[in-house]
Amino acid sequence: MTTTTSTTAGPAEEGPKSSNMRSLSRALEVFAELQRAERPQRLSDLARNCGMSLPTTLRILRVLQDFGMVSQTDKSYRIGPAVLPAARSFLENDPLVVAARPILQQVASQTGLTASLYSRLGFERILVARVDGEAPLRYDLPLGKRLPLTLGAAGKILLASASDDELQQVVTAAVASGQEDADLTAEVLRGRLPEPGTDYAYSADERATGVLSVAMAIQNRTGRPTESISLTSPVEAASEATLKAGVPELRRAAGRLSELLEGSVY
Repeated sequence: MTTTTSTTAGPAEEGPKSSNMRSLSRALEVFAELQRAERPQRLSDLARNCGMSLPTTLRILRVLQDFGMVSQTDKSYRIGPAVLPAARSFLENDPLVVAARPILQQVASQTGLTASLYSRLGFERILVARVDGEAPLRYDLPLGKRLPLTLGAAGKILLASASDDELQQVVTAAVASGQEDADLTAEVLRGRLPEPGTDYAYSADERATGVLSVAMAIQNRTGRPTESISLTSPVEAASEATLKAGVPELRRAAGRLSELLEGSVY
């Protein structure tokens, strides 16, 4: 007689694995929330922002502390020193970042503007490389900073071909993280994006007051770009015309980086 134990054992065997993956996902969510924070976070704030109970959040924080990913001062938590070796490894070994540096240097030299490379991470973007232009920016924007896709040319260009459903997801995430006002809608966001047929995005006074920026997506094999390159300047050192005059150089740089994505680098 044939038994069917294998069919009933599957879900039971997968249960612990599913639970482990959920625990890992929750830990990474808490870790990401600490990355977004501008200052150390209290346990109650982390639990509320992540939608978790206090005991669950505390257990996660203690595990992250054991690995040096989180540090605690009094009753507040912040990113720990263990992230530095990982960041160093990424900056020194990621093929696109390494290849982008001389290209960014050339664009910044030719235009006099600050050249930056961003990578999309979920519903946000991260600054992964930058070469300063002739005029210093008015604000400090360190490598690894999480930024919204909804504001700034470098974020908007990555949403240029997004569907309405994806835009709604981006809006929901930006509002939930506090990066956008609660009255933002997908329709409003669509109005911020480049006109159809335009391969670059422009922004003025969007993410930071007195800052102008133009950006272009770096195309890849999937057809959905996850990286963008931008030129930025304080308003007193450039104009919209100045930024848009740099689009041809930006286009050439994006093309070179796209070739690297298509070729042997990845």
